[in-house]
Amino acid sequence: MFKYVFGVDLGGTTVKIGLLSTSGEKIEVWEIPTRKEQNGKYILGDIAKSVRSKMDEKNITDSEVMGVGIGAPGPVDAKGVIYKAVNLGWDKFDLEEELHSIIKLPVKAGNDANVAALGEAWKGGGKGYKNMLLVTLGTGVGGGIINEGKILTGATGAGGEIGHIHIEDNEEDTCGCGNRGCFEQYASATGAVTLAKRELVASNEESTLRSENDLTCKIIFDAAKAGDPLAKRVVEKYGYYLGKGLAAVASVINPEAIVLGGGVSKCGEILFDLLKPSYEKYVFHGSKDVKFALAQLGNDAGIFGAARMLVDQE
Repeated sequence: MFKYVFGVDLGGTTVKIGLLSTSGEKIEVWEIPTRKEQNGKYILGDIAKSVRSKMDEKNITDSEVMGVGIGAPGPVDAKGVIYKAVNLGWDKFDLEEELHSIIKLPVKAGNDANVAALGEAWKGGGKGYKNMLLVTLGTGVGGGIINEGKILTGATGAGGEIGHIHIEDNEEDTCGCGNRGCFEQYASATGAVTLAKRELVASNEESTLRSENDLTCKIIFDAAKAGDPLAKRVVEKYGYYLGKGLAAVASVINPEAIVLGGGVSKCGEILFDLLKPSYEKYVFHGSKDVKFALAQLGNDAGIFGAARMLVDQE
């Protein structure tokens, strides 16, 4: 009988590793550095060594471990093949098979954002929903789609890249992907700052934002909550774009729940009030009654989701 499962959230700076029970109880979480030298050749060996060391420390045998799940920052298909991880120096290879050959335990691999979505669906803001969208609102906009309880990977693991949906024709600035008018140019934390700077240039109106040398999304939302008229217009515009983009995604995947995570989600449920008018305006009627929720697992979402990939196989 399996008792334990390991979840690994592989980041560009650190690797977060979690030891969980098969029912999803967090037992211990720790981190190791991500060694990216020589095109990341040491990363998987370091993970295997750390997992094995923890098993020795806890007197855990192989027969008690369901396996190791890993979320990686790149497209990963349903068979566990990673197509590229630029930040790690990795090209295409079979991530599941490679880690399995080192660690000698069952391995499941997925894209980090998709894996985080699975974690939120299992133990977080999307608990109880089999069809769910996790939206991470940070420097960019990421997404993970859960369909009938499973990650929607797409052909090459690029499913859920919602940040690059086109939602604005009249955009002159280029997105990081090379296109113009992408969702994340408006609905990310960076996008909120861009919207604020444009509003400050277009208007001579007094605003507390004018005295800020280093504008952030939090400063903008705090000013809006304090009643600053210009900041209120900015966050309303932010909400318009957020709702419009989510409506486009929802019209395709028809989720039961949309869970908001990432740094911007710390603004709280005010986001729901801001996005709902445009969401309801643009969404197909069959997806109007979606449940909005905030992510609950924070930085642990990846380890829960990685572990869940193994539990799902049982």
